[in-house]
Amino acid sequence: MAKIHFFYSTMNAGKSTALLQSNHNYKENGMDTMLFIPKADADKNNGFIESRIGLNAKAVIVDLDFDFYKYVKKNKTENIHCILIDEVQFLSKDQIIQISKVTDTLNIPAMCYGIRTDFRGELFEGSKYLLALADNLVELKTVCSMCPRKAIMVVRLDQDGKVLTEGQKIQIGGNETYQVVCRKHFRSLTKLI
Repeated sequence: MAKIHFFYSTMNAGKSTALLQSNHNYKENGMDTMLFIPKADADKNNGFIESRIGLNAKAVIVDLDFDFYKYVKKNKTENIHCILIDEVQFLSKDQIIQISKVTDTLNIPAMCYGIRTDFRGELFEGSKYLLALADNLVELKTVCSMCPRKAIMVVRLDQDGKVLTEGQKIQIGGNETYQVVCRKHFRSLTKLI
C-alpha cells in the first residue's frame, strides 16, 4: 500500500536536497517519478526544484487550481513509482486530499517536503493537513542561527535586518529574508509566544 511521507523542517535543513536525492535514487533504479512545485515558489526558480548545494530538476508547476489526482491519473505510466512535491506548505487542504487520493486509489507513494510554520509560528495550510493525513512524519533537523539548539521556527527580517511580526503569510525569500531559530530565540525576538 502506498503512503504519504511528510518531510518537514525550517529553512536550510536540506529538504530540496533530500527530495532531489530521492528522485535520483528512483531514476538510478530505472523508475520514473513526477516532480511538482507550487507556483508561489516556482517563479523564482523558473520551474525547477533547486537545492542550495546546486542540485536541480525540472518540475510541474502547480497553482491553487491544480488537481493532483486528475493530473497523475491522466499522466501516469506503468513505470511511475513516486510523486515528489517541494514546498508543500503552499498547497491547499483540497490539494493535500487529492494527494492522499493518489496514494490510496492509484497506489503511488507521495513524498512531500515543506516548512511546518510561518514567520509568526502559525501552521501553513498544506502542512496542517499533511500533519493530519500523512502516514509518515519525518523531521529534518538544522541548528538555530543564534545557539546550538535545534531550529524549529523562522523569523522574517526586513531590509535592515529587523525582525517582522506582521505581513503577508507568503513571502518568498532566502537567508536575506529569513533566519532559522529555536523556540527560545523565536520567543525573545518576536514576543509572539
